[in-house]
Amino acid sequence: MINRSLEEKIKNRFGTGKAILLIGPRQVGKTTLFNKLLEDKDHLFLNGDDPTVRKLLSSPNLEQLKNIIGNFKTVFIDEAQRIDNIGLTLKLITDQLKGVQLLVSGSSAFELNNHTQEPLTGRKWEYQLYPISWTEFESDVGYLKAEQQLELRVIYGMYPDVINNFGAEKEILKQLTDSYLYKDILSYGGIRKPEVLEKLLRALAFQIGGEVSYNELSQLLGIDKKTVATYIDLLCQAYVIFKLPSFSKNLRNEIKTNQKIYFYDTGVRNMIIGDLNPMEIRQDKGNLWENFLIAERLKHNSYTGSLAKGYFWRTVSQQEIDYVEEEAGKLEAFEIKWNPKSKVKVPKAFETAYDAQITVINKDSFRDFLK
Repeated sequence: MINRSLEEKIKNRFGTGKAILLIGPRQVGKTTLFNKLLEDKDHLFLNGDDPTVRKLLSSPNLEQLKNIIGNFKTVFIDEAQRIDNIGLTLKLITDQLKGVQLLVSGSSAFELNNHTQEPLTGRKWEYQLYPISWTEFESDVGYLKAEQQLELRVIYGMYPDVINNFGAEKEILKQLTDSYLYKDILSYGGIRKPEVLEKLLRALAFQIGGEVSYNELSQLLGIDKKTVATYIDLLCQAYVIFKLPSFSKNLRNEIKTNQKIYFYDTGVRNMIIGDLNPMEIRQDKGNLWENFLIAERLKHNSYTGSLAKGYFWRTVSQQEIDYVEEEAGKLEAFEIKWNPKSKVKVPKAFETAYDAQITVINKDSFRDFLK
């Protein structure tokens, strides 16, 4: 098992009187991580995929909960988003059974947060687990092997099963996209046209690194703009894609409202468009590398507790910076290039307006960006 950055953080929260929530996409290792933390602890495991568990936990009273939990001091509820009213059940356990440490995992931010946000206010530690990060990967396999596999990781992505099954990446990615992308997301409310969702995902996959127009997507797919926005929000809450807004403060001609959309995992993105070709023959290698690094930066910031906010920057005259980060009033800017020999034109307007240094990131220097 690849050691996860969150392991020590979560371990240190045991016994603090609050529930520990771990949210993220399916198949990223949430259950594996909790099981590792519990391997030397006597605990009760309750699986939200089990109909009996769902029935018992959907609206229990305190006496029923005491009978279900018995003498266990640690309770792990997996796939909690499948259980109706789970937030109220978790609140009851946390408030009334003081000696019990709750661990809760779920693969839907949309459903689990809706169920737990209000009942668990002030009663939870919440963490997000993503596909394996580059830092976790390199720590596990070492610098040399990681360097040898860099292109493979950009093409096939960072899901644990993909990394651990060398040679079978294509089949595993297909299973991942077919099951969690479509089955899970279609189980959310409001998606009545799965074929439209599939077309939307493909359209977004072809547009990584470019600004996304909801109007254009609406015309392309034959659905209204509001439905496009709803579907994109659901894809974000299901940890398939994330948005990168535009940065603007000082200049009149800055793009102020547009956004870019990236995939949490480049392997999933490549499988959606059916292109697992090597980097040297790809037309999209620049955008793909940009997606890979910005997703890795997102993981890094999340795991280190950074408060930095990420953006892209562009003016109407097409001056552009790939990635801008703001933290505590300080700006950092990054231009992302795959080829170390690529020429980079630094936008003087940005440097002048924000007094910020622009760093060029390429495949030889990217590690500093992820530390």
